[in-house]
Amino acid sequence: MFGKNHGHGGLTFDVPPAMDAAEAARIAFDHDLSLSKHHFVEGEHPVVRIEHLMKTFDGETQVLRDVNLNVWNGEIVVVLGPSGSGKSTMLRCINLLETPTAGHILIDDDEITGKSAKEVGLIRRDLGMVFQSFNLFPHLTALENVMIGQTKVLKKNKDEARAEAVKQLEAVGLGDRIDYKPPQLSGGQQQRVAIARAVAMHPKVLLFDEPTSALDPELVRDVLGVMRELALHGDMTMIVVTHEMGFARDVGDRVVFMEGGVVVEQGLPEQVFDNPQHDRTKQFLGSIK
Repeated sequence: MFGKNHGHGGLTFDVPPAMDAAEAARIAFDHDLSLSKHHFVEGEHPVVRIEHLMKTFDGETQVLRDVNLNVWNGEIVVVLGPSGSGKSTMLRCINLLETPTAGHILIDDDEITGKSAKEVGLIRRDLGMVFQSFNLFPHLTALENVMIGQTKVLKKNKDEARAEAVKQLEAVGLGDRIDYKPPQLSGGQQQRVAIARAVAMHPKVLLFDEPTSALDPELVRDVLGVMRELALHGDMTMIVVTHEMGFARDVGDRVVFMEGGVVVEQGLPEQVFDNPQHDRTKQFLGSIK
């Protein structure tokens, strides 16, 4: 959507139009083939395509600087990086919680940047999001929290929505807590409700924004276990921003390292962790071991 010299304040950006879908898919296929455990199929197109994504705040503070990334159907992409690297801002741009300053984001080759508020609402049906802070309705039960999006957004009837909610809450180990309200649940249980709520909408892509960072250490394991199960058996496309290195190594199909608003390095988990190519990646991984 955003073309040449789009920007605000003192910053302008010379961004080319979005690439032709077939050409973009061919280039992405060749580029990503050796970087991911994803089982590539000749001719497939990425489900998420990010081209020259820029984001500034206040017209001056540039948080994303020409981010380019593809995510494939069913792929688990784990995004690492120090605080302030742009990881969460990139996720929020994908879900249009933040409006990109320039560049293109495409879902199944349909550009989502530059849409009206009504169109954004429709787009978000396909983009599930799990936040750091759970974002549950405190006055609703776990069951009602998982039902509400289905009835309000997907227009499911209550019986359908209830059946799906029960299924997803059981899947995250909370079948015996469906009538509990968030204040009656631990932080880890609340985050598992939030995951169930997102999965119940059957999005094309599920985005996780540091889902364990607000939890006490003893509660992290259960949430990571749910995410691990979802990644391995849920047939979901997931983009996970996290500081959990074990999860990234064990579950990710691809690891992306960001710093300074750019993708510095990406590759197979064992490549990035055991043989990083960039000094900054080495420094970051060395600092957290």
